[in-house]
Amino acid sequence: MSSIQTTLLTAGYYLFELIYFLIFIRVILSWIRLNSSNKFIMMIYNLTEPILEPFRKLLDRFNIGGGMIDFSPIVAIFIIQLIIHPLYNKIISFIF
Repeated sequence: MSSIQTTLLTAGYYLFELIYFLIFIRVILSWIRLNSSNKFIMMIYNLTEPILEPFRKLLDRFNIGGGMIDFSPIVAIFIIQLIIHPLYNKIISFIF
């Protein structure tokens, strides 16, 4: 395994871990209901919304969710772990 491949795989691992962490923080913040104009909260929402919005739209299209519980974080983490993260690893392994 080349050092470039190792570096890219490690960077990808940390990127996916950061995404999981940000989504988890967003879920916790949605339960607490803090001031939404807080800069930290705005940053978390701005970083996670582009990830969660497509899943929310997909769930709405199939009339899943709605109401008080947003299932998009669960679906996003599930899809990232089962499809995107392994696909990223395969692509990096194939290229290098």
